[in-house]
Formats: sequence, structure tokens, C-alpha cells
Amino acid sequence: MSITDKAKNKAEELAGKAKQAVGNATDNESLVAEGVAQETAAHAKQAGEHVKDAGNDVRDAFK
Repeated sequence: MSITDKAKNKAEELAGKAKQAVGNATDNESLVAEGVAQETAAHAKQAGEHVKDAGNDVRDAFK
């Protein structure tokens, strides 16, 4: 996973957390749900990148 991908995913995760916090503070359930969805998407991207990295590690071990 490149540094750029890590930064983008982390920024998306933090944006989702911020939306949740603002939604909770303003009693806006829609914004909370949007934040949860955004954070979940960022976690899924991070997991996908970890799987790719693991695959590359396995491939490199057999070279």
C-alpha cells in the first residue's frame, strides 16, 4: 500500500468520524449515518490494501 493510498484512506476515515461527531452534536441522524458509511468504506479500502500487500509478500517469498 502506498503512502498516498494510506493517507487518502485515513483522511476519508477521519472525515467520516467528523461527520458522525457533528451529526451527534446537532442531532442529525442522517449525517451520523453518512459518517458511518464513509468510515466503513475507508476501512474496507484499507482491508483491501492489506490483502494486496499480503499477496505481494507471498509472491515475493517465492521468488
